[in-house]
Amino acid sequence: MVYQRKLVEEVSGWLRIFDDGWVDRTWTGPPEVKFMSEPVPPHEEFIEGVATRDVTIDENSGLGARIYLPQHEPDRSADHNGNKLPVIIHFHGGGFCISRADWYMYYHIYSRLARSAQAIVVSVYLRLAPEHRLPAAIDDGFSALMWLRALARGDDSYEPWLSNHGDFNRVFLIGDSSGANLVHHVAARAGQVDLSPVRLAGGIPVHPGFVRSERSKSEMEQPESPFLTLDMVDRFLKLALPKGCSKDHPFTCPMGPAAPPLDSLNLPPFLLCVAETDLIRDTEMEYYEAMKKADKDVELLINPGVGHSFYLNKIAVDMDPNTAAQTTALLEGIVEFIKKH
Repeated sequence: MVYQRKLVEEVSGWLRIFDDGWVDRTWTGPPEVKFMSEPVPPHEEFIEGVATRDVTIDENSGLGARIYLPQHEPDRSADHNGNKLPVIIHFHGGGFCISRADWYMYYHIYSRLARSAQAIVVSVYLRLAPEHRLPAAIDDGFSALMWLRALARGDDSYEPWLSNHGDFNRVFLIGDSSGANLVHHVAARAGQVDLSPVRLAGGIPVHPGFVRSERSKSEMEQPESPFLTLDMVDRFLKLALPKGCSKDHPFTCPMGPAAPPLDSLNLPPFLLCVAETDLIRDTEMEYYEAMKKADKDVELLINPGVGHSFYLNKIAVDMDPNTAAQTTALLEGIVEFIKKH
């Protein structure tokens, strides 16, 4: 008799879990959006001003990253460091449960950021829940930062693009959605160690998955979007948080009573990016207010008339003038923040 797997959990077309523990992440939603979750092969030649390659960060765990290198002309008048490019470590979204660093939805936006910021982007292939619950992804993000430190120190580590072109004195963290939670937690952990000669110059949480157990007003009132539904918030976080924990856990509620007080954390300057019609806007704004109250250096960038992770939706970026304009405004705000720090 052939054993038939039984489906035990399904999340909005993105994820199916079976009774034997097998996880199927094949996209089963509308076929016209499938291209956004297709992997883009690395290309070491410059295409539209950006080259990409995949590297292994940790031989033991197999942790990897996708590197984006922009085409740049060395400034002959600048000092040696003036020719180096800032480094942006990127943590992808997906509710800690889905998506990969090589997906087209990230490629189209982070190749654009690398080009416009004239920065090297290092996008981490994070481990996913439920096979790897939190803090696995936070550990991976921190490992990427420690790898940069090893490269900067020349500790038997060498990666030609970063070692030759990266300015380790200007390292930034950026993350989309759940990846933005990692920006907070990796920066907080980094504040407790000696990173030198690396300097963590800033953190850019974009639409972070900061929530509480109790539904916020925006969760009840704002429209759901293709990239965020209440079902996704609830189910992904149930699969990602340590077993038995609620959304009030510090991983998803760093401004809550269970989290270390924000004023006790050693954090770099932050640029918090919020979408006006995001379901979880209210709790993101609560985080912003808590950071201000804790006397942290935090700037706020709000994009009007758009929802959660709007800039990753290539169809909307191409078809809707406001999404296109707000994506440009978001990228310009991020570039300005990087140039300042």
